[in-house]
Amino acid sequence: MRTVRESVLDVLRARGVTTVFGNPGSTELPMLKRFPEDFRYVLGLQEAVVVGMADGFALASRTTSLVNLHTGPGTGNAMGAILNARANRTPMVVTAGQQVRAMLTMEALLSNPQATLLPQPAVKWAYEPPRPADVPAALARAVQIAETPPHGPVFLSLPMDDFDAELTEAEDRAGRAAAARRVTHAAAPDAAAVAALADRISRARSAVLVVGDDVDASGAWDAVLALAERTGLPVWAAPVSARVSFPRSHPQFRGDLAPAIGPLGRQLAGHDLVVVVGAPVFRYYPYVPGDHLPEGAELVLLTRDAEEAARAPVGDAVVADLALTARALADRLPAAGASAPAPHERVRFPEAADGVLTPLAALAAIAQGAPENTLWVNESPSNVPQFHEATRISAPDSYLFSAGGGLGFGAAAAVGAQLGAPGRPVVCVIGDGSIHYAVQALWTAAAYKVPVTFVVLSNATYAILHWFAQLEHAQGSPGLDIPGLDITAVADGYGVRTHRAQGAGELTKLVRDAAAQQDGPVLIDVPVTIELPSL
Repeated sequence: MRTVRESVLDVLRARGVTTVFGNPGSTELPMLKRFPEDFRYVLGLQEAVVVGMADGFALASRTTSLVNLHTGPGTGNAMGAILNARANRTPMVVTAGQQVRAMLTMEALLSNPQATLLPQPAVKWAYEPPRPADVPAALARAVQIAETPPHGPVFLSLPMDDFDAELTEAEDRAGRAAAARRVTHAAAPDAAAVAALADRISRARSAVLVVGDDVDASGAWDAVLALAERTGLPVWAAPVSARVSFPRSHPQFRGDLAPAIGPLGRQLAGHDLVVVVGAPVFRYYPYVPGDHLPEGAELVLLTRDAEEAARAPVGDAVVADLALTARALADRLPAAGASAPAPHERVRFPEAADGVLTPLAALAAIAQGAPENTLWVNESPSNVPQFHEATRISAPDSYLFSAGGGLGFGAAAAVGAQLGAPGRPVVCVIGDGSIHYAVQALWTAAAYKVPVTFVVLSNATYAILHWFAQLEHAQGSPGLDIPGLDITAVADGYGVRTHRAQGAGELTKLVRDAAAQQDGPVLIDVPVTIELPSL
C-alpha cells in the first residue's frame, strides 16, 4: 500500500512543482524524509526570506512555487512576505506542518490551534485536510486555486503524522485523478462589450491607455503593444507598477502616473477617455485629495479580476482575458494616422558636486554594465523614477518590484528569480535599508552559488520615509536614519564576494564582470546622495 507522502510527491510531479523553498522544523520533517532525487530543496535562514525566494521564483519562471514553513511560528514569521506575494499575484502554495492529530485537541507544543485563520486574509484559500487521505487531493486543489486568475498564494496546514498513513487503492486513485486535472483560464470578452468600447475609443476626442502589472504577468504584452500602435494612443504606466508592461523606450510611452488622487487626475488632463489595462484603479498612496479623473473624462478598466473591477472608485469595467480583449479591440479599431508621436523626453536629475554619485548617475552606470537581457529586481523605493529613467526596460518579463508596499522582497526575490530563470542574468538594485529586511537571502545565494548581482545604493537613511515625513508634515519623527551599516562586512560573513564602488566607471565595470560570471553572487556597495521623489 502506498503512503500519503508518496501520493503527495506524485501530485507535485504531475503539476511540475519539484522545487521546495523552506526552513524546516520538527513538524515538517515527516514530509521531507527520504527526499527524492528529482526534487530540489532550497533552504532559507528565515521564513520571510523563504517566501520571498518562492515569490521571485514563481514570477520569473511563470510556474507555481511551493513553500514549506514551520507550523504557527514559521507562518507568523512569513506573513509580511505572504502579503507581498498576494499583492504580486504570485501563484504559490504555502504548506505548514501541524502537530500530530492525537495531540491537537489538547493543544500540545507546536500545535497551531486555528491554523487556517492565521494566514488570512493574505491567502486565497486556507485549509487543513480532515483526514490523511485527503492531503493529496487538497494539495492538487491548492495548486488549481493558486493558478486561477487572479493568481495568489494559498495555505495548507498538514499534520505531521499524515504522511506515513497508508492509502487504500481507491484513495490513491482519487489523489492521482485530482493531480491529473487541468483547468484552462482564458475567458473571452463579451463581443457586445468589445464593440461598445471600440466605439467609445473611436468617438473620443483624446483617449489614453494606462497599462498595469497584469499585462506583463498574463502574457498580454504583445497584444497590448499592438493595440497601442494601431490606435496611436499615448500610454502611461499605472502608479507604483511592480512590473514593466509597455516598452519604456517606445515613442508613445509617457511615463508613470502619480500614486495620489489629485496629482494623477491632473496628469490625465485633456483626455476624455481613459482605458486602463491590467491595473487597479488606482494604486494610491499617499492621500492627496482631488478628482479621480479630469472633468468630463470617462474610464474603462480591462481586468481579469472581478474584485478589482468591483472596488474601482470610478469607471466601467470588462472582466476577461487581457490578451484576447486587446486583440478583439484592435480588430475593431481603424489604424491610426501616420504621424508619429513625439518621443517621451528623458527626465534630468541633478548631479552631485562632491564626488558621491547621485542615484541617477549610479543607476545609469549600473544599466550600462548590465547585459541587454537582464532580469531586474528593484527595491530602492526612493529611487524608482531614476531607476526607470536609467534602465528604460522595453522587453517583457524583465522587471520585478513588490506591489505590496512592504520591504523584504528584493534580495530574496532576486535569488528565487535567478533559480527560476537560470538562463538570464539577474541584477538586484536595492537600498541599504531594504536589504536588511531579508539579508539572510545572501546566505542562500552563496550556499547554492546563485549568480545574482546585488547593487546596494547606500545613503544611510530610509529616504522614502523622509519624503513621507515632508508630505505628512511629520518632520522630527525618530528612526528614519540608519548610520553605521556595513553591508559588505555582513555579506562577507555569508560568503558573498563584495566590492565597494566609488565612481561611475568602476561601478559599470563591476556590474559587467559580475553579471558575466556564473560562480555565485556578487554584492557591490555604492554610496549615493539622497534625492526625494516628488508628486
